[in-house]
Amino acid sequence: MTKPQVTVVGNEKGGAGKSTLAIHIACGLLHAGRRVAIIDLDLRQRSMSHFFAHRAAWTAANGVVLPMPVEPDLGDGKALAKADEVEQLARFEAAFAQAIGAEVILIDTPGGDTALSRAAHARADQIVTPMNDSFVDFDMLGTVDPVTLDLLKPSTYSEAVWEARKHRAITEGRHAAIDWIVVVNRMAVAEARNRRRLEERMAKLSKRVGFRVGPGLRDRVIYRELFPFGLTVADLSSEVRPVAVSLAHVAARQEMRNLMQALGLDAASLPALEAAA
Repeated sequence: MTKPQVTVVGNEKGGAGKSTLAIHIACGLLHAGRRVAIIDLDLRQRSMSHFFAHRAAWTAANGVVLPMPVEPDLGDGKALAKADEVEQLARFEAAFAQAIGAEVILIDTPGGDTALSRAAHARADQIVTPMNDSFVDFDMLGTVDPVTLDLLKPSTYSEAVWEARKHRAITEGRHAAIDWIVVVNRMAVAEARNRRRLEERMAKLSKRVGFRVGPGLRDRVIYRELFPFGLTVADLSSEVRPVAVSLAHVAARQEMRNLMQALGLDAASLPALEAAA
């Protein structure tokens, strides 16, 4: 059996769009014909799990067939959130074992440093870290001088990824490298001096700690309005159209193409989308 690719979406800061990114990556993979298993370790929110539950309900009610991932059973999320670390890790390992038959295992992690998050990162072949277009989010990656804004050192999350890489190298050999991609979400439409400063520091830090910088998803109402249906812009077609399609949806589809390509996935499976006249 071919070893699945494990993609972990994570950082240690909430509000950066991890679940939104995980949902779109999962749907992009599904539309590329990949067998996908999802593990939602954000035990309190369970946004990715809820999304695919909405998807199953909406497609059944509307007589539509869309690709779905496999989701191993972690049990009751709230109960598991209150369990001790030993129980949490045991449930994660059991779920991971159930997911081995997939081509890609996609794991959404909670914000914060937890035993579950560390275990997921240690399993990763690829880590995708979303951050907002701001120095507030950059602080989780690197510390800057408050006067000059010069990069001083990597921050906590960068060190956590370093530890995950070191663990993989020890357990699986030097060839088992973790591909780390940082994507910038919710970018403002207009260029700004702050963004140029941020991009300069990210370029320096990427060389220092070893990540790639990729395109994320802008702050669009479109991504939120499709969530209750369990749909993404990748799903929209002449048969699947719960909202009127505009040029903004077309632009969002291209954003998703760019994201998939940055992650190394051929986005040809996302056909062109035409806006309503």
